[in-house]
Amino acid sequence: MFDYVTLKFIWWLLVGVLLLGFAIMDGHDMGVGGLLPFVGKNDDERRAILNSVGPHWEGNQVWFVTAGGAIFAAWPLVYAAAFSGFYFAMLAVLWALFFRPVGFDYRSKVGDPRWRNAWDWGIFVGSAVPALVFGVAIGNVIQGVPFHFEDNMMPVYTGSFWALFNPFALIAGVVSLAMLVSHGANYLILRTEGDIQRRAGRASVIASVVMLAGFAIGGFIVAGMQGYLITSPIDPGAAQSPLDKVAIQQAGAWLGNFKQHPLLIALPALGFLGGLLSIVFALSKRGGLAFISSAVAELGIIFTAGTAIFPFVMPSSSDPRSSLTAWDCVSSQRTLSIMFWVALVMTPIIIAYTTWAYRVMRGKVTVEFIKANDRSAY
Repeated sequence: MFDYVTLKFIWWLLVGVLLLGFAIMDGHDMGVGGLLPFVGKNDDERRAILNSVGPHWEGNQVWFVTAGGAIFAAWPLVYAAAFSGFYFAMLAVLWALFFRPVGFDYRSKVGDPRWRNAWDWGIFVGSAVPALVFGVAIGNVIQGVPFHFEDNMMPVYTGSFWALFNPFALIAGVVSLAMLVSHGANYLILRTEGDIQRRAGRASVIASVVMLAGFAIGGFIVAGMQGYLITSPIDPGAAQSPLDKVAIQQAGAWLGNFKQHPLLIALPALGFLGGLLSIVFALSKRGGLAFISSAVAELGIIFTAGTAIFPFVMPSSSDPRSSLTAWDCVSSQRTLSIMFWVALVMTPIIIAYTTWAYRVMRGKVTVEFIKANDRSAY
C-alpha cells in the first residue's frame, strides 16, 4: 500500500500519461480528420484517408473518455472548477465532436458530391476545433484561471468565454492543433501511398515547423510570465483544503522546477528533438519513424507544460490561494489506491488489445482498395 503523498504524485503522473495517450492515439485520428479536405483531392482519395483510421478511431476515444473519468475521480475539485469555468468551451468541443461519428457513418451513404463534401468539412470541424480548444484550455491554465472557492467550497468562475481566447492561449491552441496535424500526417505517410502520401509529407513538415515555432515562442513568454508559488508550509501527505495554503504570483516562477532539477530540461528538449526528427523522416517518407518522432514531440510538449506548473494543476488568477495543486485537489487515499490498482490492471489490457487491432489492420490503404471494396468501406 502506497502512502498518500506517493499516490497523489502517481495520479498526477497517470493523468499526464492518459492525456499523452489521448494525444498519440485519438490525436492522430483528429490530425487525419483535420487534413481530410486538403490532402484528399477527390472522393476516392478522401475515402482512402478516412479508411486509414476507420477501424480504430472509435476505439481510440477510450483515451479521451478515460482521461476525463480519471480527472473526475482523482481530482474532483479540478473537474468541478474546470468544467464550470470552461463550460461553453467544452460545449463547443462537444458540438464539434458530434460531426465525427455522423460524418464517418453517413458520408458515403449518398453518392451526391455535395453531400460528401459537406460531411468532409464536418469531419474537419469535428477534428480541428477540439484540437484547438484543448490547447487554448491548457494555455489558460498556465496563465491562471479566474476562479475562486466560496466558504462552502463551491467554485465560482469570474471570467468570460471570449477572454479564454487571449494571445498566449491562442498560441497554445495553435501548438496543440499543429502537433496533432503533424502526427496525423505522419500516420498518413505510414498508411497511404502515391499522391496522398506526398501531400501528407508536405503537411507534416509545415505542421511540425508551426508546432516548433509556437512551442519556442510560448516558452519565451512563459519565462517572463507571472507564475505561482506556495509560500506557506504544507504537508503533501495530509488531507488538505485548497484554502489552507498561501500562494502568490511571481514572474518567472514557472521556470523554478527546471532550475531546481536541471535534468527536467530533457522534457522540452524532447519536444524540439521529436519535432525536428519528424520533419527529417517525413521528408524521406519513413512514416513509422516519423510517427514515433511526433509522438516523442507530444510527450515532451505535454510533460513540459505539466512539469512547469507542478505542483499546481489549476492556478487561480483571481484568488491565488484557491489555486488547485496535486496535493489539495485529490480524492481520498482509499479512492486513489483503488483506482491505482484498477489502472494497473486495465491499462496493459487496453494497450494489448489496441496493439493487436493495429497489427491486424496494418498495411497500406490505397485508392484501388477503396474501389474494390466500394460498398464495405467508409
